[in-house]
Amino acid sequence: MKAKFIHITLICHLLSITAIAQIGLNPNAITILNTKNDFTAGDTIALRFTLPKGTKPNLYCTNSYGSTLISPSIKNQTLVYTLPKHISNKSGSIYWKLISHETSLSGQFNIRSKPNVASIETYIGPPSVQAGQNDYTMAVVIPTDTLDNPLNTNTKVTVKHQFLDTVVNATVINNNIIAYSNITSKQKSGRILISSEVLGKNSKEFTVDVLPSLPTNFTIGYNQNHSYADGNQITTFFTSTLKDRYGNTVIDGTYVTFFVRNKAGAVLKTFGTTINGVAKSEMLHPSNPESWTVKAFVNGMAESNTITLNYKEAIKTFNVHFSKNNRTITVGPLKSFMKQLIPDGLQVVAFVYKHNTLVHKYNGASKQGLVTFNLKKDLIKNDTYNIKIQVAGLEKTFNAKILW
Repeated sequence: MKAKFIHITLICHLLSITAIAQIGLNPNAITILNTKNDFTAGDTIALRFTLPKGTKPNLYCTNSYGSTLISPSIKNQTLVYTLPKHISNKSGSIYWKLISHETSLSGQFNIRSKPNVASIETYIGPPSVQAGQNDYTMAVVIPTDTLDNPLNTNTKVTVKHQFLDTVVNATVINNNIIAYSNITSKQKSGRILISSEVLGKNSKEFTVDVLPSLPTNFTIGYNQNHSYADGNQITTFFTSTLKDRYGNTVIDGTYVTFFVRNKAGAVLKTFGTTINGVAKSEMLHPSNPESWTVKAFVNGMAESNTITLNYKEAIKTFNVHFSKNNRTITVGPLKSFMKQLIPDGLQVVAFVYKHNTLVHKYNGASKQGLVTFNLKKDLIKNDTYNIKIQVAGLEKTFNAKILW
């Protein structure tokens, strides 16, 4: 039994030695002869392998730009696979595999960019920032070599910017194709000039505008020819120069709303936009004696003080003339504060009542100081009525007027 065990052991040992010898002598075994794994874009790149007996497999290559099969050539008893230019000109990792039933040989190598700069792509954004050192723009730099490959990681890039009398150079490192630098806004408004430099090559100049920050509170005032409620002249409201907290004048076109509240509590609005920091807006004088309180806002940002305007009565009294049948009513001539005829367009209202019930309301506008109302029979039947006339805050009532 012991002899039988020794016999089996010797046979297994001999078989193992025979298998190892056969592997070492396999004529179809292929090995790569290249020892270099890093190449430069644009170089002629060739992979060399031992020449197997009876087979010449294709080489499969792939990178981020695509894949290809390469047929070998035989030189000095070796298989030579020369990469086409559309692969060897592009930087990055190349993966390869021999397409053969006898072997599963595969590997990879790297192609680096050329150590020079052909162009610098620079992107700046946003193109404008807000003053105050809280906002910033970003300069993104993508330097490429003569074959349009992005430069290798860790290439130094200098981003330069100028504002007023200050020039700043910042050195950043190219990583994953790009290099970038954040450029913080300044307290003063103006323009930042930006450029970049890589390996002695410079980009073109870019600009970023530093715009004023949010406006602070401001004051308002007004101009007018007179303070009479004639319904004709114009009052002009204006702001002080709107500035941010750093003293910068706000940009042209900043929207300002003027809120006008009359003594009845009604709110009127008028609008203006800034030019050189000042906004103006206009409102027509009221037709009746009035008191206005005015306040202005830059919506959600700033507000003004409150001012009060008082409008005096322009007309002290007025005349009303009735025709023989009382159906034609003439109001006027209406005279203003200098006894001049009131400007055309003053609103006059006539109310016709029957037993304190409004029958009809007539609206008229003055022309050459006069307003005429015609009470037609199809609207106002023959009867006795009370008639009230309102002009510029004044009122006259005529009772028991017989219309026929």
